Amino acid sequence: MGSEGSALLEPLWQGLTAIDPSAVSGSASCALPARFEAVKGARQFTGSILRQWNIPELLDEVALVVSELVTNALRHALPGTAATAGEPERPVRLHLMRGPSRLVCAVRDPSEVGPVAGQAGCGEESGRGLHLVESFTDGWGWQPLPGTPHGKIVWAVFHLPPA
Repeated sequence: MGSEGSALLEPLWQGLTAIDPSAVSGSASCALPARFEAVKGARQFTGSILRQWNIPELLDEVALVVSELVTNALRHALPGTAATAGEPERPVRLHLMRGPSRLVCAVRDPSEVGPVAGQAGCGEESGRGLHLVESFTDGWGWQPLPGTPHGKIVWAVFHLPPA
């Protein structure tokens, strides 16, 4: 794992108990364009990595959570026009990390404002995403990124099935 991976893990692991970053057995990341079509690419990337890591049984739940986290980053963390106009840089990044007993999905974005679960009413789409993340994961949270680049990491943890 490169220095970017180590820098990503430092604040992330502080929010999770009893995980040693050196115990990460696999990690993968991809930069996502600032367009809503990136959600599909993030799901495809996730599916490819989970099959590569031989944990396809988690694919449905992890793909749903990745979709929600990436959608939230595109909708709430980017400047007003970024999600539609597309920027040359890719300010949203998806990270997948596998440890001995857990899979962590993390989405980095340039906003320092933390996610808040909405109060969606019956039939409303907005506001349900973080409730879904909470329902399908074994925990989630967020950490501000210290230093540069500014922003935050929103992460979700899945316990791996027994081997």
